[in-house]
Amino acid sequence: MAPPKEQSGGYTYGDYKTWTDDERWELIDGVAWNMSPAPSPGHQSILGSLCRKIADITDRTGCTTFVAPFDVRLPDNPAQSEDDTPTVVQPDISVFCDPSRLDDKGAHAAPDLVVEILSPSTGYKDQIHKLALYERHGVREYWVVNGDAGWVMVYRLESDRRYGKPDYYRRDESIRSDVLEGAEIAAVSFLSEKA
Repeated sequence: MAPPKEQSGGYTYGDYKTWTDDERWELIDGVAWNMSPAPSPGHQSILGSLCRKIADITDRTGCTTFVAPFDVRLPDNPAQSEDDTPTVVQPDISVFCDPSRLDDKGAHAAPDLVVEILSPSTGYKDQIHKLALYERHGVREYWVVNGDAGWVMVYRLESDRRYGKPDYYRRDESIRSDVLEGAEIAAVSFLSEKA
């Protein structure tokens, strides 16, 4: 069953596991977010192209790349039981460099790198709620991709465990990644010219 629309919070991974696959959901601090409708062809094109670029790099570095749907459970503390975890997200792309964070259900700790591709239905959540969530859980790099406008913002975790001012990349620039051992990816290789 899907979560009731009127309940605004209090869900856990235990609840999430009981919902049908008819709709995709994420939980952020116990609040259910519906991920419908399905991503647009433009979103999927960016996702496929960028995932291939990142995976080519992680294949050489020993990290692993995953594409949504892939459950990333983020407990509030290490002692919290799995079923009581209030946050489970499905980043468009996630990169893990520590295999101990993975299990047969997905991941039970934060990725090293997350990519979210903005869409009209998820833009606010990705730029506000997920930004704060990924910072709080120690995601080392958070990429926000705006395919329509043709830019990418990269947030990097600093020594104080907070994101600094993001680096902003246009379509004609290359994105440098510390997580990917300094590798650079040309933005034009995954951003179309339509914007």
